[in-house]
Amino acid sequence: MNAAPNAAPAISASERLRRWRLLLGGAAADGAGCTLTGADLHIDRVLASLYDVGLEGGDDPAKTGQRRGGSELSQPNVARWLGDIRKYFPSTVVRVLQKDALERLHLNQLLLEPELLEAVEPDVHLVATLLALRGVIPASTRETARIVVRKVVDELMRRLQEPLRSAISGALNRAERNYRPRFAEMDWPRTIRANLRHYQAEYQTIVPETRIGFGRKRERTQRQVILCIDQSGSMAASVVYSSICGAVMASLPAVKTHLVVFDTAVVDLTEQLDDPVELLFGTQLGGGTDINRAVGYCQSLIQDPANTILVLISDLFEGGVAENLLRRANDLVQSGVQFIALLALADSGAPAYDRDLAARLALLDVPSFACTPDLFPDLMAAAIKREDINQWAAQNDLATARPARV
Repeated sequence: MNAAPNAAPAISASERLRRWRLLLGGAAADGAGCTLTGADLHIDRVLASLYDVGLEGGDDPAKTGQRRGGSELSQPNVARWLGDIRKYFPSTVVRVLQKDALERLHLNQLLLEPELLEAVEPDVHLVATLLALRGVIPASTRETARIVVRKVVDELMRRLQEPLRSAISGALNRAERNYRPRFAEMDWPRTIRANLRHYQAEYQTIVPETRIGFGRKRERTQRQVILCIDQSGSMAASVVYSSICGAVMASLPAVKTHLVVFDTAVVDLTEQLDDPVELLFGTQLGGGTDINRAVGYCQSLIQDPANTILVLISDLFEGGVAENLLRRANDLVQSGVQFIALLALADSGAPAYDRDLAARLALLDVPSFACTPDLFPDLMAAAIKREDINQWAAQNDLATARPARV
C-alpha cells in the first residue's frame, strides 16, 4: 500500500530518541540512553538555562529527570541566550521561549513595577536584554523599557561624547598640514626637522624658513568611518557601545559615519544615528552570521578608499564562506582602506572569538583585538592619523591576533 502523498516522513528510532532526550533534559541518568554531541549539546544547554533548576542549590535535573523553572542565567548572559535561541530554533518556537523567559527570569516583574526600576541600576547588559525581548514586551510596558534604555544611553553619551569628539577633532586637525600657521598652530617638531639645514652654528639656533603648523578646522568631510556591527547574542554589549560611538561621530561634520548591523541579513541604520535610542531599537540581537555579506555591503559605501576607516566589530565566527571574506578583506586593504577588526567593544574582558580567522586577517594587515569603550576614542584618533594600529594596541596593553603562519 502506497503512503499518502502528504504524509510526514518517517522518523528513525535514533532521531525519536534524540528528540525525547532534548525534551526531557538531564544527562545520562534521564534513561533515554542518548548521548548528545555537537550542536545538540549547545541546544541542550540553551534549554537547560531556562527550564532546568539552577546549578547553585536545588535539585539536579539529571537526577529528577524534570525540566523546571531555572534561574541560573545571570543578567549579562541573558542577551547571549536570547541570541542563541534564534540560532537554533524557528521563529514560532523562539516566541514561546522568549515569553517563558519573561516569566521564569522575572523580567516582566522588573518592567511592570516602576519602583523596582528606581532600585535597579540599569546597565548595558539590561539594555541588551530589553532590546532582545522587545518583540514580546507587553505594549503597556514598552515605554518603561524605553525609559531604561534612554537612561543608559544618556549616561554613556556623557561618558563617551567629549573624549570621542576631542580625540577625533584633534586628530583631524593634526592630520592636515598648514604652511602658514599662527604661533598657536605651530607644529614645532616638524618645523625643526624641516629647517635643520638652516642651523646657524654662530648663534646656535635654527632659522625657520619653512614653517609647518597643524591644519585649521574645516567643515568639509575629511574621513569616512564605517562601523560594521555583528548582532549575534554574544556581541550584545558591543552593539550598545558601538551604536553610541556611531551617534557621537555622526555629529562631527568632518566625519561621514555609517552604521551597519548584520546577522545573515544586512541593515543600514545610518539614518537613525541622530537618535541613539531609536537606533538601538532598530537592532535585532541574535541569529546567524554572514560577515562577508556585511563587509561586501560596506565596500559598496566606500567613496575614497584612502580616507576610509572600516571597523568590523565581530567575534569573527563566520557563518558564510571565510575564504570569500578573506579575499574581500585583501581587496579593501590593497585599495587603501584602513580595515580594523574589533573582537569586542565592551568592558567585559577577553571575548571568545575565531582565532584562526583572526590570525588569517592579521596576515592581510587587518589588526584584530578587543577594545574597551574608553579606549575607542584614542583608537579612532590613531586610525585618522594613520598610525600603526598594532603598535597602538601594544602601547595600550591590548593583545592583537598574531598572523597565521604560511
